[in-house]
Amino acid sequence: MITKQHIAEVLAQGPYQPTWPSLAQFQLPGWFRDAKFGIFTHWGLYTILEYRNEWYSRNMYIEDYPEFRHHVRTYGPQKEFGYKDFIPQFTAEKFDAQEWLDLFQQAGAKYYMPVAEHHDGFQMYASALSHYNAVEMGPKRDILGELRQAATDHGMHFAASNHRAEHWWFMGHGQDFSSDIQEPLKRGDFYWPAMPEPDRPTNQFSQPYPTEEFLTDWELRVCELVENYHPELLYFDWWIAHQAFHDTLQRVAAFYYNTMAHAGLQGAICYKQDALAFGTGIPELERGSFADAQPYVWQSDTAIARNSWSYTTTLDYKSTNEILITLIDTVSKNGNLLLNVGPRADGSIAPGDRKILADIGRWLAVNGEGIYGSRPWRFAQEGPTPAADGDFQDQQAIHYTPQDIRYTANHGALYAFSLAPQAGQTITLTMITPDNDARVNQFHGLIDHVEQLGYGPIPFDNQPSGIVVHPVLTESTAPVGFKIIMQ
Repeated sequence: MITKQHIAEVLAQGPYQPTWPSLAQFQLPGWFRDAKFGIFTHWGLYTILEYRNEWYSRNMYIEDYPEFRHHVRTYGPQKEFGYKDFIPQFTAEKFDAQEWLDLFQQAGAKYYMPVAEHHDGFQMYASALSHYNAVEMGPKRDILGELRQAATDHGMHFAASNHRAEHWWFMGHGQDFSSDIQEPLKRGDFYWPAMPEPDRPTNQFSQPYPTEEFLTDWELRVCELVENYHPELLYFDWWIAHQAFHDTLQRVAAFYYNTMAHAGLQGAICYKQDALAFGTGIPELERGSFADAQPYVWQSDTAIARNSWSYTTTLDYKSTNEILITLIDTVSKNGNLLLNVGPRADGSIAPGDRKILADIGRWLAVNGEGIYGSRPWRFAQEGPTPAADGDFQDQQAIHYTPQDIRYTANHGALYAFSLAPQAGQTITLTMITPDNDARVNQFHGLIDHVEQLGYGPIPFDNQPSGIVVHPVLTESTAPVGFKIIMQ
């Protein structure tokens, strides 16, 4: 079992110490900068319900919530049938890690991140710190271990996410009425500590303040995960930004970076809301983007559906084109896209998810040379449609035009992607002009030829407004890529 003493020994070995200046020695893994596209999966005990979203375990204890009413109507009062009583139903009878990774690899993903522990507190891996894990209960399998092995077998980088911090308050509503969540609760219990939820969970100073006992439990769980599974990305949800985690988080970060260095692996921590000092990990946006390119590498995590991270029977799927546009936009602005898929309760992946993943893979097979390994160009974009900026920007699709362009650079060439091309229409790239009489900041290099990715050379005209390309398009409205080659 991992102990505080063992953590201290790893910290003493270095090279990282639990201070921001020491952690700022962090070097971004080269593989991550080049990968551009990864797959995320939310799959755990909460998936058993396939109802509304992955926060069922919290919401079923909040009176007047749809989950509360659904639970009482379907399973009976929470006092008699609580969240823990779903564990025996979580058997994962159709789960096949190799088959999942086949699918993700065919989609063009270069790395894969499953949720190791969500807010509900059920660990999807072997743990000596709690009996409430997938090895001892439910599937009786080391889900995370099987997925790690499958990722390795497919030549993909393996990552893991931890959402344990939010468990401090996630089950607290169960103490507001007669339910199976009642005092006394002790460390190691599934629902512990079930504290009252803050009025604003994003408040970094919210009360009740996490105790040393909870912070120690969080530290040990994360370090156990790191030591046993060596995730090449370690992703945290937002609540580690709470002031209470400040010192513990630096120890966990140093333990992670030291452990990875000793194993000869390049790793990085993904964080939200400035929980880490800048330059000590990878900044993360949730369901969002930046309005323009950033001078640092970042990541956007989003889902295949608008209304849930886990599989439900009422998913509001995005279109494949919308997801491709998100990928292109993110990459043009120096980011990576982590796309979430929610497997079903039995471990199978739904046909709707499979189709979208297959479509993404086909598009990347044609256009990937402008995505993988690319770098931001002088301009990230042009076009009439305002770009999204910030978190949670994907609740409605943005309607783009053929003149909405995103740029990348790779292989000594410039790549331009029209986000919403239309058959029969030319596209003007106004950032590329044939002369510089006006001393403007567009690109004025001499163009040898232009290729449409997946087709070949296409005609283009030099006009005062820019170069006009003549794409060869079918009825498909998928984004189209152009490779612009200089003389």
